[in-house]
Amino acid sequence: MSAAVLIGLDWGTSGARAYRIAAGGAIVDVRESVNGLQNLGDLTFAAAFDRLLGDWRELPLPRIAAGMVGSRNGWLEVPYVDAPATIGALAGGIRATPGGELAIVPGVITRDAGGTPDVMRGEETELFGALDDIADDALLVMPGTHSKWVLARAGRIVDFATYMTGEMYAVMLQHSILGRFNQPGGEPGEAALLRGVEHGLRAGAIAHDFFAARTLVLSGELAPADVADFLSGLLIGREVRDGRQWARDRGDTLSSVGVAGADALAGRYVRALMHAGIAARPIPRAAARGLYRIARAANLI
Repeated sequence: MSAAVLIGLDWGTSGARAYRIAAGGAIVDVRESVNGLQNLGDLTFAAAFDRLLGDWRELPLPRIAAGMVGSRNGWLEVPYVDAPATIGALAGGIRATPGGELAIVPGVITRDAGGTPDVMRGEETELFGALDDIADDALLVMPGTHSKWVLARAGRIVDFATYMTGEMYAVMLQHSILGRFNQPGGEPGEAALLRGVEHGLRAGAIAHDFFAARTLVLSGELAPADVADFLSGLLIGREVRDGRQWARDRGDTLSSVGVAGADALAGRYVRALMHAGIAARPIPRAAARGLYRIARAANLI
């Protein structure tokens, strides 16, 4: 097995993942922790870092991290770089923690036509890691709690838009009346998912369309066990509808879309995009490879 040349961390809101990375970005080993930004408990970031690395702390390797660890509430706030953003700009924006334990990659900031800012932390690293799997000019959808639609051209992050789809799904199921109708535990409902996607793709207001998850159950047209899948499809469908228009406004033809994310969720997005008539294919998560490339650009290795 190839020897590791770098320790890279993908440190987000809910958890953290550490990689031992070989030359070229290949993963030698992985360790995971639940101690993300919001799950530190009484731990400091330094203590959580030590716990995650364990005996890797003794390895004489450079260490680099991306994600919410560099946010305002993270270990060290690392200023965003402006889009369009190159890998060189990310490398130049790296900052080290006060004790030198870790080099942290900056996020990226863009602004819409009205001047409202949008930001990403962590996704930029995955995108640069995925460049081998996408064309030079590409539209990438990155599902998650805060889903990203990203335009990449000539090896740069040109623009992006964030959709709070995953968080809205969780809030509506856990804290709204719709959750009272949900009966979890059944098999995933493909028909209910696509029914929700179809509902989300058409014209309408999301605050009104949410209510369909209740009225369809009341009328006997949707089984309680299918509420979660219908709601998931509705929100993903609405994101696809709005994201498609966002991309078209920026000159993208949507001839092909790459979907980078956790397997199950990425699969839902691929099916929703295909249902909307957009060719889509899954792209493997590439955080480790992105960390390697940024570390090289920053002369850390």
